[in-house]
Amino acid sequence: MKLSENILRATLIGFCLGTVSCESWLLPPDPSVRPTMIFDQLWEDIHQRYAFFEQKGVDWMAVRDKYLPKVNDTLEDQELFALLGDMLYELKDGHVHLQGSYGKSKPWEWYQDHPGDYNEKNIHTNYLRRDHWVSGPLRHQVIDSVLYINYRSFARDLTEANLDIIVERAMGLKGIVLDIRNNSGGNLKNALKIASCFVQRETIFAFQRVKNGPGPTDFGTWTPMTLRSRKKDPYLGQVVVLTNRKSYSASTFFAQMMRVLPNATLLGERTGGGGGTPAYGELSNGWLYRFSATQTIDLEGKQLENGVSPTFRIKLLRSDEIAGRDSIIDEAIRLLSGNSNLAAPSNSWNKRQVLPR
Repeated sequence: MKLSENILRATLIGFCLGTVSCESWLLPPDPSVRPTMIFDQLWEDIHQRYAFFEQKGVDWMAVRDKYLPKVNDTLEDQELFALLGDMLYELKDGHVHLQGSYGKSKPWEWYQDHPGDYNEKNIHTNYLRRDHWVSGPLRHQVIDSVLYINYRSFARDLTEANLDIIVERAMGLKGIVLDIRNNSGGNLKNALKIASCFVQRETIFAFQRVKNGPGPTDFGTWTPMTLRSRKKDPYLGQVVVLTNRKSYSASTFFAQMMRVLPNATLLGERTGGGGGTPAYGELSNGWLYRFSATQTIDLEGKQLENGVSPTFRIKLLRSDEIAGRDSIIDEAIRLLSGNSNLAAPSNSWNKRQVLPR
């Protein structure tokens, strides 16, 4: 009996060596890559570490009950990818996405519906014009003794040399207009770099905590987020930051950094939010995913996920846009020139700081 078993085993091995599918024939399938298991992996990690269920009013258990009946182990990869993407869309969070061989599942309808209040063609034609300067990712032009700066993405790195040029060019002018409308974010380090040009001493601008468990109060302690002045002399003149609802993620953080400074004014519309730092994960089938794993609040205890409000709310007038003008840039220049009808901004809210518990 033993001899016949050895012969059978040798026969099987020999057969397998000459067959391309031997591995799948001899080894059982990996249970962790079944669609039901992939679903459980993704749902559970979001359940444990996603930071904004309460703020967004999302019942994640109810979401599971909604999508689980649609999952079975006969689903094709493409069907599973679409289903998981739909489940993540329930969070309506721009920091949430799923990425695989089919691309990136990142529904942005909720974000795209925000009004733009921004016309890039008009800005390039009538404000930046042909002779504007380019310092890394920053495009800038002097308009009526005001330095207008356009920054399209915080994903584009800033060097100290880029910042030197901006600070030096602004010296002796009435102020700076820094336009981050339609800037969907990027690297928070770049936001800190440019904000450091306008601060004189170390300043707390927000508090952040990390989600560390499935319960609604399972968070770490609040820790302060601070601004530090750059090593070279900062620019302490007046700065007006232009924002809109499509100023997201690092743009929201930057707006909050500037909001606490006495020499800065925010003009335009409330930012789009994105106040959670993303965390990343990988599913057993190799698909990657991302989600918000922290909460950030301002000095009054308000969530940055809901956006940062401007000092003055200004809309881009359609009549100005048709005429090639930008109502928001024009108002910012008038404000810095002392010709605006807007009331002087008050920074008294800064003294009502609410420390998180």
